[in-house]
Amino acid sequence: MNAVLIALLALPLLGAALMLAPIGDRRALRLGTTVTGGTLLLAIALAAGFDHGAPSRMQAVTDVSWIPALDVRLHLGVDGISLPLLVLTALLTFLCAVYSLKKLPAGPGGRAFTGLLLLLETGMLATFAVLDLVLFFLAFEIVLIPMYFLISRWGSGQKVAAANRFILYTLLGSAVMLLGFLLIGVKAGTFDMVKLADAHGSGLSHTTQLIAALAILVGLAVKAPAWPLHSWLPDAHTAAPTVGSVLLAGVMLKMGTYGLVRVLLPIVPDGTATYAPYLGAFAAVGIVYGSLACLALARTGAKGDLKRLIAYSSVGHMGFVLLGIASLTPTGLNGALFANIAHGLITGLLFFVVGAVKDRYGTADLDTLAGATGAALYGRAPRIGALLAFAAVASLGLPGLAGFWGELLAMYGAFDPADGLSRPAFVTYMVLAGLGTLLTAAYLLVVVRRVCMGDPKQPAPVADVADLQGYEAASWTPLAALTLVAGLWPALLLGLSDPAVKHLLGSG
Repeated sequence: MNAVLIALLALPLLGAALMLAPIGDRRALRLGTTVTGGTLLLAIALAAGFDHGAPSRMQAVTDVSWIPALDVRLHLGVDGISLPLLVLTALLTFLCAVYSLKKLPAGPGGRAFTGLLLLLETGMLATFAVLDLVLFFLAFEIVLIPMYFLISRWGSGQKVAAANRFILYTLLGSAVMLLGFLLIGVKAGTFDMVKLADAHGSGLSHTTQLIAALAILVGLAVKAPAWPLHSWLPDAHTAAPTVGSVLLAGVMLKMGTYGLVRVLLPIVPDGTATYAPYLGAFAAVGIVYGSLACLALARTGAKGDLKRLIAYSSVGHMGFVLLGIASLTPTGLNGALFANIAHGLITGLLFFVVGAVKDRYGTADLDTLAGATGAALYGRAPRIGALLAFAAVASLGLPGLAGFWGELLAMYGAFDPADGLSRPAFVTYMVLAGLGTLLTAAYLLVVVRRVCMGDPKQPAPVADVADLQGYEAASWTPLAALTLVAGLWPALLLGLSDPAVKHLLGSG
């Protein structure tokens, strides 16, 4: 299985290199779809060969020396925490490639677009597979340049300014994170994440843990994104092409929260416990703030952009992930990891659907779409309207769909946090999170009412609105189906994550 994992990382990198050859745009797009499809098959093979009886153990391991002078090793492996994220990344990238075959955004061309998409996939997959802090940093950084160009060259509106803001925020955060990694490596004598996690902070003084944890926390919080370090996100999502928004929300935000679970909790536990109450407070504020921002954008006359609204909703939803992590309990961490996957599926579907609405109407401005009575998607494009409503109710946490379990477990973890944390404070955070769920339901129902309902006989911004197309159904249906499966069968993910979470926390 280690050969499968190596091939999983090497295939998209090879595909990106092939895009340097002088081939036509259509051929490049077809080759990109083939490569991402092969990568998805490898991810499925990895999941099928995974020993589900021992999800806490690193599997498909490769461990060879890479830079002996610094004791940096090419160390790869997967466990019950990283496996679902690898599969999600491969799936979303493949669906984006399928979608781009028919709906390539306006820009320099298909060959450059495909090369950047494959390089982006390589970095995202590597982030979830590497087990060395230096390699983790490199993989974490690989994704920045492709996403920068996808926004600045294939985006719309204020795309250059949005791309510049994205790259500056994330590079500054990464630089701070690297300082924390170097401090750990120097003091512990190794960058190996497995050895450091097994040591569980032994060999690192309390002061070292405090400094390293703060640096790593700030760097990862930028990518998460945690309030108040989130301000790059709405602009990036608003300007990005549809597939850029899907991968940014569906995968790249998870790189930050994955790093908190994989690096921060097991390697510097004392420092993490010190900052956990503050992380919980920022998470709770982010949940309420994101929901209020969405309500403001959704109201009549606000000229709110639908893509911007979903971006702010991600700030709120990722707040639940951060709250679960801050509880330092197996229940909260399982909820955070479940919410990671659920958010990737649901928000990926939302950005696909909203991108299609923007393509048809020429705008994502909610007031322009809704007009006087509503955009009436139920009457003009009923299948797209139904998918938008489905994604919205999944996002608000309707029981039976994927969005429910992660938020529930995260709040339950806050209700009974780990020993040493203030229970009254975390119960307060839980109450604020509960208020956030009500506000989330409010703005999503407003969006559904204004976009899906209305009188189809009233004048529309465009003469004709085409309903769901074949390539759209192929790209969106897997996300809708998996949202339902994860909601009805949560043990599919929790059975993988729970033993691995307990192992990381040193309690199992």
